Amino acid sequence: MISRMSRSIGSGAVLPVQVRDDLGRCVDLSSAIRTLPPACYTDSDVFRVEEQSIFRSGWVGVGRSDRWAAIGDYSAMELGGVPLVVIRGDDGGLRSYANSCSHRSAQVMAGEGNCTRMRCRFHFWTYGLDGRLLAAPSMGRTDGFDKDEHSLTEFAIVEVAGFVFVSFDPDPPSIADWLGDFSAIHEAWPVEDMVMARRREFSVGCNWKAFSEVFNEYYHLPYVHPTSIDHTYDEPDEPESVSGAFATHFGTTDGTGGLLDGTQENVLPVISQLEGRLRAGVRYSWMFPNMIVAFGSDAMWMYEVYPDGPDRCRCAQVVCFPQSTIDHPDFPERVNSYYERFDLALEEDIPMLEEQHAGMRSPFARQGMLSYLEPSVASFARWYAGRLLSQAAGCG
Repeated sequence: MISRMSRSIGSGAVLPVQVRDDLGRCVDLSSAIRTLPPACYTDSDVFRVEEQSIFRSGWVGVGRSDRWAAIGDYSAMELGGVPLVVIRGDDGGLRSYANSCSHRSAQVMAGEGNCTRMRCRFHFWTYGLDGRLLAAPSMGRTDGFDKDEHSLTEFAIVEVAGFVFVSFDPDPPSIADWLGDFSAIHEAWPVEDMVMARRREFSVGCNWKAFSEVFNEYYHLPYVHPTSIDHTYDEPDEPESVSGAFATHFGTTDGTGGLLDGTQENVLPVISQLEGRLRAGVRYSWMFPNMIVAFGSDAMWMYEVYPDGPDRCRCAQVVCFPQSTIDHPDFPERVNSYYERFDLALEEDIPMLEEQHAGMRSPFARQGMLSYLEPSVASFARWYAGRLLSQAAGCG
């Protein structure tokens, strides 16, 4: 029998009173829109509360389905302080397990690759792709030992529109309720059929929320990207009011948002099913808490963002196209211009994010106010604040 998560994982930390008060200003719709307080980006106690209320509760994104395209494809990762492994099972479905051996808790898998069995290198306890313990050397003399009682702990995992989500909740919320009208708002794009052409991992010396925020606001474009991508983007539309754990806004572009201002001649075909303004624009959507996705006229690019303590984050840049675009004879040559655009934007953003994080660590840093060009940042702040305040209330 597969062992399933049957208890919550407590953080042992509580929110400071001042942080609670500041978070209350983020959820108060009657007042000016406030940023999250700096402590939410730097304080270790807040980070521990965040691990419980944000990453060990509800659903968390772990990327695109085709990262695990074949049976036995796996990735070991850490999510909210929990080592886990995602693997494509023998039945073709994705599974997620605690990456802790049922013997003495050594991690069973490392890195990523393809396997037919999962084997702990410490004492060679071996598990099937279904998480069941298949072999435990030298345990035959142990009274009462039953392999069926030592399967890996399994977590909930779902695939929706080509995205993958994991939950540590023993009884997670309905993914349909969690995502709300996400599918309806994005139905113009062939989201499920987009194919991953590139996945690049890297780390940044800033809090994971700050990295996510910068890709969901237009405010910084003329100051951080004045000669690279700023002139491509027009003023964004008014943000939609949505249901579900996400925020989104759309804006038209002069050319494609997937290329630098000076390389628009290398554009790949527009996604055939898009109509009207969608053929020259980008919808930026933040799937709370940690996947940020740009739905362009010709491509979809996204970032997976994972906390590595309050002061660093681990990220993955993912670039996707329709299969028909990948099959285009000019794709191998032209796609490099897309990668150049995404990499250059990162090179411009990362130093600014690290400077911002250094400023946030000041004891004199304070809660700010948000511009009309930062609506998705405001939506996330309200969602995040609500989660932490609910957790704090539950802890008394």
